[in-house]
Amino acid sequence: MTGGPPPSAHRIWDDAPAADWRDAFLTGNGEYGLMVPGDPHAERLVCNHHRFVLPNGTRDARPPQLAALLPRVRELVLAGRRAEAGALLTGGRDLVWTQSYHPGFAVTVDAAPTPVHDYRRHTDFTTGEVVVRWSGGLRRSFVSRADRLVVTHLDQGSCVVGGTGDLPGRPETVRYETTAYRRDGQVFLRVRGHYPDAGGAYGFEGLTLVRGDVEPAGDRVLVHGPALLTTVLHRTETPRWCTAERERRLVDGATDYPTLLARHVARHTEPYRRVDLDLAVPAADRDLPVGELIARQLATPDRLDPALVERLFHAGRYLLFSASGVLPPRLTGIWLGSWDAAWAGDFTTDANLNLQLAGANVGALPEVTAAHARLVRAQVDHWRRNARAVYGARGLLAPSRTDGENGHLFHVHPHWPFTAWLAGADWLLHPLYEHHQVTGEPLGEVAGWLAEVADFFADVVTEVDGQVVLVPSYSAETGPLDDAGRPVPVAVNATMDVAAARHAMTVAAEVTGSDRWVALRARLPDYRVDERGALAEWAWPGYRPDDDHRHVSHLYPVWPLGEIDPDDTPELAEAAHRALVVRGDEDGSAHGSLHRALVAARLGDGPLVGATLRRIVAADMFFRSLMSAHNPGRVTYNADAAHTLPAVLIESLVQSRPGLLRLLPALPPGLDRGVLRGVTCRGRLTVEELTWGDGRVTARLVAATDQRVQVRSPYGDTVVDLPVGTAVRVAFGG
Repeated sequence: MTGGPPPSAHRIWDDAPAADWRDAFLTGNGEYGLMVPGDPHAERLVCNHHRFVLPNGTRDARPPQLAALLPRVRELVLAGRRAEAGALLTGGRDLVWTQSYHPGFAVTVDAAPTPVHDYRRHTDFTTGEVVVRWSGGLRRSFVSRADRLVVTHLDQGSCVVGGTGDLPGRPETVRYETTAYRRDGQVFLRVRGHYPDAGGAYGFEGLTLVRGDVEPAGDRVLVHGPALLTTVLHRTETPRWCTAERERRLVDGATDYPTLLARHVARHTEPYRRVDLDLAVPAADRDLPVGELIARQLATPDRLDPALVERLFHAGRYLLFSASGVLPPRLTGIWLGSWDAAWAGDFTTDANLNLQLAGANVGALPEVTAAHARLVRAQVDHWRRNARAVYGARGLLAPSRTDGENGHLFHVHPHWPFTAWLAGADWLLHPLYEHHQVTGEPLGEVAGWLAEVADFFADVVTEVDGQVVLVPSYSAETGPLDDAGRPVPVAVNATMDVAAARHAMTVAAEVTGSDRWVALRARLPDYRVDERGALAEWAWPGYRPDDDHRHVSHLYPVWPLGEIDPDDTPELAEAAHRALVVRGDEDGSAHGSLHRALVAARLGDGPLVGATLRRIVAADMFFRSLMSAHNPGRVTYNADAAHTLPAVLIESLVQSRPGLLRLLPALPPGLDRGVLRGVTCRGRLTVEELTWGDGRVTARLVAATDQRVQVRSPYGDTVVDLPVGTAVRVAFGG
């Protein structure tokens, strides 16, 4: 058997199959996901679909009707009886969850065991292909963006192909049936899952066309030699399965693997390759198996390993793109191998989804932002209903979580009173506004949504002793401590809510040309600096912070908003830095660390960025696919770290806003030289290439409009004129 492909930062490989589903290699097209464990003789290819959610009765859930209770809620909060206010803000409801994301089924490939030699499995990020190769066989798989199919080619001699829903944690209420049959000379394998009658979809189906020397045998297909498997997935709302339509679609498709792969690559490779990072890693290090890369970083936790960091950058962009299409990425991206998804495997919008999207615009992946726009567009009417029901207000009030079907705010509890979290719509719309800043594309309907957020804040503010305040207000998942040292969530003037109000009114005025929010914005609360010199989590006197908490919502004005900035607001930036330093790490959750790292980058603290990154990469938080975990020790399969880490690296190397470009604003120690290509900046400017090392930094810049830009670096500043479409080189140091 010949050796593997040449060393590349755009590939991972392993010398053993996955020990369990979490280490399966991954491919996806933004609608379907495939998990490939790589067992030569007992393969289980787990098929996922972005819209497979288990009905639980919440599809038609609505927000609580609280508007009439607001005067009493405000009275209680201002009187210090915040726990009572929190209970009122649930509307007397018990905590209920979104419909849980779940795996579909596994396509099984079984063969008689034979000795295995020269085993190797790899994922090629540039093509989205997962290949499993050994002395006795070869399997190749990808999920096609062009044809919306799962495609697998088998070349391993005789084997048996089947389907199973017997995946870990499957509820007894979900029933599967599998059958193999021949129709019009073609052999099909069909797997159907039937949901319980709980007010949601009826069920889901996977239909596989098996081409080659094959024959149906009961509920399996006997394969004699090479075979091509093409699979289409579908969820049905009613008992009408429409299988015949999918049969025709499969039969009418391309009949050979190379043609199908070429059609897919045409849509996958160019977006993936728009941005590249080269950290001058030796070829021998790039050729290490992924397990060795991970182990080497774990053995040296006091420094970043450029080989792993470089690979994580590319893996993160690959996984983010592969998980984004009909919807943006879920908590698990688009992949899941068991039915016990933490937090329902949904879209958690008080940090997780927001962080995963951080690298979409600056990382030249507008396809990811478009997927997010689809989610928002489908739910914005629900956000309006939330605002009316909870506050009797105009505008938009977003929930803290959604399963992709329902944007109503019903997940509430006295400890998590998200009816008081006012900032959600502003944060969720920010990537859509940032896309406009990066590309110059018209905002369209987004401009109206931004204005509605400003109108919401205009309606919900109230006055206390002549001061405009936000009450009730909630800093996500924590609250000021009570006399016993316990956080009580409902409060006045959560800094994140204040920042969102200020931002919403500023942006709404900009995009509409209206001045109707200007006077009110000037009266919004100022940020508060506490006795330690730290930016306070609530702009209200007398509150004690919960300093050992995973969320850092009060640093929202630093990242992503950029309102607090070392250049423009140095005193507040210093206070924000102090707040970052005094914040504990609680459980070491990935989203908490990555949010801290993004803030540290904006504040220009490279060593703190590096230290925070080490809490991720040196804490055993990555599986063999380079998908990540929510907590150290690979606890809870979760995409936050994988998808967000590229954004942290980009923000450490390039930051921008219209008229200003910062090069190496927060370079982490240990990443002493490298080349970054293709970063797209706010202000319609592309950094085609950034090179640094040996006390020197150079950049090649191309603008989409004629503009003058101030460029700053650790080695000096300059002002450059950028004619539209003309590459301009700047250099500092040396």
